[in-house]
Amino acid sequence: MLAQRFPQHFARRLVLAHTRSTIAPGKLAPALIGLSNLLQSRRTIATESVPPDTSILAAQRLRRPVSPHLTIYRPQITWYASALNRITGSVLSGGFYAFGFAYLVSPLFGWHFLDSAALATSFGALPWWGKAGLKFGVALPFTFHAFNGVRHLVWDTGRELSNRQVQVTGWTVVGATVLASGVLAAM
Repeated sequence: MLAQRFPQHFARRLVLAHTRSTIAPGKLAPALIGLSNLLQSRRTIATESVPPDTSILAAQRLRRPVSPHLTIYRPQITWYASALNRITGSVLSGGFYAFGFAYLVSPLFGWHFLDSAALATSFGALPWWGKAGLKFGVALPFTFHAFNGVRHLVWDTGRELSNRQVQVTGWTVVGATVLASGVLAAM
């Protein structure tokens, strides 16, 4: 931007200095506009269009080898932990916002099933295995995301970064998640 404005500014001052005596005062503005347009014009790039017969290129693409992608690699805990961390974060934040919004607008639409008393009554009416399953299902993404977040904070300090340590911490997060979710579901 500055590289474009400097020559324009310089040219305008040069024109003003040399044309004050030769150009009438009413004609000065159109002369400067013409000079500005000339300085701002850019050359366009011309490309050569591809000929319509591209069957040779299509045939060559069919014979190319496909990238191996994930099929040739052994699955690792880091893949699953990374994907599950993103998924649990999205589920937790999306669920929080969806329930919060529904809870706030429920009085406007007459949704009495989202009242606190109705939710507590509905949860109390569940059998013990339903309560434990629901609590486990809510606790699992929360605990996994929390423990994996601590794992990432440890990595930010520069610790536990070797391949072996990354695998150990990954399985530790999985074990701690199942244990903590079970404890929270049993409460």
